[in-house]
Amino acid sequence: MASLGLRLKAATWTLRSGAATVSRRCSSEMGKGFRRFSSEPENDVPTSGISRPLAEILKELNKKVPDSVIKTRIEDGFAMKYIPWHIVNRIMNLHAPEWSGEVRSVTYSPDGNTVTVAYRVTLYGTDAEIFRESTGTTSVDDKGYGDAVQKAEAMAFRRACARLGLGLHLYHEDAL
Repeated sequence: MASLGLRLKAATWTLRSGAATVSRRCSSEMGKGFRRFSSEPENDVPTSGISRPLAEILKELNKKVPDSVIKTRIEDGFAMKYIPWHIVNRIMNLHAPEWSGEVRSVTYSPDGNTVTVAYRVTLYGTDAEIFRESTGTTSVDDKGYGDAVQKAEAMAFRRACARLGLGLHLYHEDAL
């Protein structure tokens, strides 16, 4: 996983991937969740991991996911289609190899019956970076594989990726 150091307002960020370290200047003036990189020649260091503009990455993520990787589960009597978190992870690694994800918070309900996880996914392109956040909530009494926090995290991760376009077509199919 990449590590990222940020300072705001025309700051320098450092991305470490393997043995290579790349520094670029960026400006946070474009708003929350989006930064455009400068085109100063001295900062245009060739990189091995970041290889495409953000628009190309997003275009790939917005493509329909093959039916062979889509699973179905019954939730409150309804059939719900989803992509398992480990498949989402592989798709992200394939199309956005310099992505990062982080758990932003873990919150239990006042009665202790549910847990909510907030998760952020960040994509890094050659020209910009963008992030999306989402939450996942599950019952602490849910029987099945994994504990409640794992399930809520997986749900939040998938939803944050959907906000970047990955598997978003599944949400629209239900509306049709």
